[in-house]
Amino acid sequence: MKKSELRMFCALSVLSAAVPAFAQEDESLAEPEDLIVVTGAPFTETEDEILTGTSVLSGEELARSAAATIGETLRREPGISTTFFGAGASRPIIRGQGGDRIRVLDNGIGSIDASSASPDHAVAVEPALAERIEIIRGTSVLRYGSSGAGGVVNVIDGRLPSEVPENGFEGAIRGGVTSVDDGSETAGGANFLLGDFGDLSLVGHASFALRKAGDYDIPGFAESSLLRAMEEEEHEHEEEEEEHHDHEEEEEVRDTLENSFAETESFTGGLSLIGERGFFAIAAKSSGTTYGIPAGHDHGHGHEEEEHEEDEDHEEEEHGHEEGSVFIDLDQTRVDFNGRFEFLSGPFEAVQLFGGFADYEHTEFEGPGEPGTVFSNEGHEVRLELVQTSRNGWRGASGIQIRKRDFSAIGEEAFVPPSETEQYGIYTFQEWESGPWHTEGALRYENTEQSNPTLGLVKDFDAYSASVGAAYHFSDHVMAGLTGYRTERAPTTEELFSNGPHLATGQYEIGDVNLGKEVATGIEGVLRMHNARAGLTLNVFYTDYQDYVYEADTGLTGADILMAEGEMDEEELEEFGELAAFQFTAADAVFTGFEIEADAKLAEAGAFMISGDAVLDYVDAEVDGGDILPRIPPFSATLGVNAESERLFLRGEIEYSAEQDEVTEYELPTDSYTLVNLYADVTPFRDFENVTLSAALLNATDEEARVHTSFLKDEVPLPGRNVRFSVTYRF
Repeated sequence: MKKSELRMFCALSVLSAAVPAFAQEDESLAEPEDLIVVTGAPFTETEDEILTGTSVLSGEELARSAAATIGETLRREPGISTTFFGAGASRPIIRGQGGDRIRVLDNGIGSIDASSASPDHAVAVEPALAERIEIIRGTSVLRYGSSGAGGVVNVIDGRLPSEVPENGFEGAIRGGVTSVDDGSETAGGANFLLGDFGDLSLVGHASFALRKAGDYDIPGFAESSLLRAMEEEEHEHEEEEEEHHDHEEEEEVRDTLENSFAETESFTGGLSLIGERGFFAIAAKSSGTTYGIPAGHDHGHGHEEEEHEEDEDHEEEEHGHEEGSVFIDLDQTRVDFNGRFEFLSGPFEAVQLFGGFADYEHTEFEGPGEPGTVFSNEGHEVRLELVQTSRNGWRGASGIQIRKRDFSAIGEEAFVPPSETEQYGIYTFQEWESGPWHTEGALRYENTEQSNPTLGLVKDFDAYSASVGAAYHFSDHVMAGLTGYRTERAPTTEELFSNGPHLATGQYEIGDVNLGKEVATGIEGVLRMHNARAGLTLNVFYTDYQDYVYEADTGLTGADILMAEGEMDEEELEEFGELAAFQFTAADAVFTGFEIEADAKLAEAGAFMISGDAVLDYVDAEVDGGDILPRIPPFSATLGVNAESERLFLRGEIEYSAEQDEVTEYELPTDSYTLVNLYADVTPFRDFENVTLSAALLNATDEEARVHTSFLKDEVPLPGRNVRFSVTYRF
């Protein structure tokens, strides 16, 4: 039996074992205690009304999962892996899809940064300020654009309040420390009533987040055993002198990952005018992050002269970072607005407005005071939406969306030329409820124009996308649904116009201006069963891509490309000539997989309720002809047991990632790992219940763990054992 078949068999065995628990119609188990509400859909819906995979993190669950980056915060969610590029940069990957196929939203509007262009670029969204994070797939995704065909992550931080706070003032502040990186974090935010003006109330918002962390500890060597063995073999073949070989051994990094520090600050202020029939809110945010790029990202500066200078001066440090270390300084200023006005009568219930304008820039420094490539992105996104009045079980929403992106990269490592992207979209969603049946459909038309002023090229794409789904509610406890979809995605400027060294990925990247639209046709099934004591959700999916765009190894090097183009600059040849050349290529591909979520109340032990939960996911991807795509996540599972009383919450968790040995010729296999995490939250003061003390022991066994979906997996492991303490005060 193949591995993929075995995993599917195990998943279905778990499902079949759980089904009998929901077959009985016990009135005492009529409803679950908490219905998850999804606000990122066109209408505010509960999870049971969403036909495809949906996850929501909020409250204490979000606080326990919170990490420095949005990717690490969501890593244990079903179907999620990350681009992990050290402590400063980690973007979500959903069902094996990353980059432009995943949209990360900031309060419903794109993050407007450079994170989708390269895995070493951080997402300009602050998880420490999040009130809830929603992961959405299916028909609702068409609301946000075809570039989110793989899924949408919506981070909601409350800086655009739509309701007047109770008692005129509410908020929270949290402070914490971590041992693995000598880190500290302080974050807080508040909404407050500024005054009433007739039927309108003016509400203010203020929030901040400050984080500082040094290089983090790792369990052993930074390089994987396979990579070290390969390097040892290369040294032997080169017959290097013993003295030089010993020198290499002495410099091998272990115990602490060099240049893995991260520092962040974010400040937000906003105003909202709220009335009985709606609101209008506007907020400004300024955020900055400085983070190191670990050893695997040396930017190719291997000149003997520079190495000699570094040998002489390596003791010199500035701001605590070694001379020659690579780090990124990122800044973003953005203004967002959100409004809703409800009509008293007529065909439409309400009109909704979302918008954001941002100025983003980050500089890659080759060493203290030595700026290298500068990436900038000025952009805006606006969405206007009309919500139909519900009639006879029918409701709908339609809208228009405008996006513009002015992107540039200036410097010797600017692998993509300056470009402009303009996108216009119109969409509609329709839902119909009739007895136990729920039916929905969505349509979207989108025009994307990609401009390259340097080459004088303009590429224009018209994309049409549609989805339709139906669900049947067998009872209040059991629902099954099926969704079919066809989406079209225009290639990005990176896929079209790249032509240069991309040191973050260790590749010389070449775009293809002749790329056409990427077409995905697929089907997804969902089965949800729940009652007051247990819940289970199964999602299975199959997606067939026509002209799937990915980077294929050409078998050439950067030197071959430079010489073919007649660019014989000796310095460029020396720096970038040995990089393997990869070209963006279109080929048919198929993605299949599943996600399972289960939870159950197991027993009562004195004052404690004992419960358990499990998340399992798997994805398989193949290019036409049987070729394997790189960095596809392996099977993973998270199993947890909770003990909860009125004032104390305890959790033990096992996080497992299987071995990934189905790799391309230029990848190394990745070993499996099992992490043990322990959590405790306590409300210590009976008369002061707004204070919560939290502690966590992460990676308790100090196991070496590497994320297969990371370009740096063989040089940058996950952090070792980490003790985390925090105090939260809500007011």
